[in-house]
Amino acid sequence: MAENHAQNKARLISETRRRFEAEYVADKSDKYDPRDIERLQQDDNWVENYLSWRHNVVDETLKMLDESFQWRKEFSVNDLNESSIPRWLLEMGVIYLHGYDKEGNKLFWIRVKYHIKDQKTLLDKKKLIAFWLERYAKRENGKPVTVMFDLSETGINSIDMDFVRFIINCFKVYYPKYLSKIVIFDMPWLMNAAFKIVKTWLGPEAVSLLKFTGKNEVQDYVSVEYLPPHMGGTDPFKYSYPPLVDDDFQTPLCENGPITSEDETSSKEDIESDGKETLETISNEEQTAPLKKINPTESTSKAEENEKVDSKTKAFKKPVSVFKGPLLHISPAEELYFGSTESGEKKTLIVLTNVTKNIVAFKVRTTAPEKYRVKPSNSSCDPGASVDIVVSPHGGLTVSAQDRFLIMAAEMEQSSGTGQAELTQFWKEVPRNKVMEHRLRCHTVESSKPNTLTLKDNAFNIPDKTSEDICLQFATSRCETDCSPP
Repeated sequence: MAENHAQNKARLISETRRRFEAEYVADKSDKYDPRDIERLQQDDNWVENYLSWRHNVVDETLKMLDESFQWRKEFSVNDLNESSIPRWLLEMGVIYLHGYDKEGNKLFWIRVKYHIKDQKTLLDKKKLIAFWLERYAKRENGKPVTVMFDLSETGINSIDMDFVRFIINCFKVYYPKYLSKIVIFDMPWLMNAAFKIVKTWLGPEAVSLLKFTGKNEVQDYVSVEYLPPHMGGTDPFKYSYPPLVDDDFQTPLCENGPITSEDETSSKEDIESDGKETLETISNEEQTAPLKKINPTESTSKAEENEKVDSKTKAFKKPVSVFKGPLLHISPAEELYFGSTESGEKKTLIVLTNVTKNIVAFKVRTTAPEKYRVKPSNSSCDPGASVDIVVSPHGGLTVSAQDRFLIMAAEMEQSSGTGQAELTQFWKEVPRNKVMEHRLRCHTVESSKPNTLTLKDNAFNIPDKTSEDICLQFATSRCETDCSPP
């Protein structure tokens, strides 16, 4: 069944590409950006998004592609950047991305009270919408967003139906499958008639995606941690520019958690309990230091430590899911799995493998630095080596599906040092286009499903049959002794 579905999907994608090339590109090649045509031929997921949005009807998909591609060239979408948008518009904070809904979808905020209807600035505001959506689409290919229409304190001058229609068209035609829902907050009565029109633009299938809310109802869709105070939330975030909102990721305040004094105690406890758990080789020095060569006088003790760890990790197969980036292979590919609150949320791993011939610097950022300890969060990886990054909830805090982790990586010159000072300077100077980024979601697993690795006392006693379903496992092959953590 699954095989037939895959074959049918491949056939539809192939037919869409062939027919679009023959029936549209031949006659309208000057109306499209060549980069979009090239991407259409190479990106299966992009084609599938259009097909899915048109219920796999190829004729309708071709019309949609035609309209979408013409719009993309008209707005120069592939070239939109900060300099394309007037600075005053970026500073206003009318539109931005920040936070997540309860399903883990990114929130796309539209603060309507800051929008004043003005034909002279309408094109720039439309470009701002396109800029943010394209920026998001390039980072999170295919992952939907939840639009937050914040209508609080909105007056008659802010009502602009042309602007609203453009936003709806973005999701209906230009960015198919990207809309999770539209949460409309605190809509004034004078806009009731206007939103009756909006419903006709959305169409019957999409009307169900409209969620009209006040302070009580909005929390059905977004938890208080991502709602501002005027919505009854506790999010202290205040939009400002520059810089752009960096997708909520922040460098952890401290490698061992937000409060150093507390962490010193908890780190000692960790070290004492590491014999029972799995992370015996982690020390405080590992936080920021790169992988070191072992002193010959210490080789015997280090070898013994490695043997202890290897004896435990041999029971595990290579991680099931791996993201294969140009600099690093990252496992798991998409989600970090933690145990449930019932079973106790234990440490979990991110395994990085350097696939280049140079040293790769990496750092880990998170949307919730107050919740997690990340060891190491800023270090480097030698060519061909692997590094285990340990992630653990801090102080009993609860893991949320809305939490995200960002792995950033960049190649270093062979002559570059890898100490903390050198890494800090490196990240200040490295060009943005040289940085590889990869995002991971968090996922909690009920205690009744012990097949997911949570680094507990009995984690290494999972039977082989169960381990086939493990979503986060140790790599079967670790670094050679000279690139093991000290």
